[in-house]
Amino acid sequence: MPGTLYLVATPIGNLADITLRALDTLRQVDVILCEDTRVTKPLLAHYQISKPLISYHHHSDARKIKDIQKLLAENKNLALVTDAGTPGISDPGNALIQQLTIKQLNNEILNIVPIPGPAAVTAALSISGFPTDQFLFLGFPPHKNKRQKFFAEIANRPYTVVFYESGHRIKKCLTELNQVLSPSTKVMIGRELTKKFETIYRGTITEISQQKIDERGEFVIVINR
Repeated sequence: MPGTLYLVATPIGNLADITLRALDTLRQVDVILCEDTRVTKPLLAHYQISKPLISYHHHSDARKIKDIQKLLAENKNLALVTDAGTPGISDPGNALIQQLTIKQLNNEILNIVPIPGPAAVTAALSISGFPTDQFLFLGFPPHKNKRQKFFAEIANRPYTVVFYESGHRIKKCLTELNQVLSPSTKVMIGRELTKKFETIYRGTITEISQQKIDERGEFVIVINR
């Protein structure tokens, strides 16, 4: 029987946000798959966890997936972590999971177990004050192609919308939103959630666009439906 792949959620900023179950899992697995080993090592060192690390990221090729399949076929238990948050949610882990579920090992069902925890999308939604019974998560906007279409679709949204944006594009993002949203549309922006310099911006898109927003860090944008 093949080994188990655990999808382990890690903190999005504050190291204390990791769950006890996540720590137990990381201590028990044979190998940890990391989006960036340089990011994961400090987290493991903080909790005195020492395990072999293998990088798995956006540029990993089919050979790397075969190496992971081989480890699972050898009955090795693996943990998959992203740089921050929940693996498979707008990160390279999703492609790995897709491939592993398509290609079963030795005609046996592969056991993939979620170890839930932090995610920037749910953290932002929880404090937005906007309806969350139905929401649309869009990941990161395209950098160039289809970016205009991305924001046009947001304007026609039937639900609360949440997406991510990087610091060096946040100004451009707000300009684009201001062009497609009604001036009275309410928006919440979370900057560096759970970290020391966490900042929350609230208001209409017109009011938000006039605020001086620190462009450093990572952003989550929530738009009221």
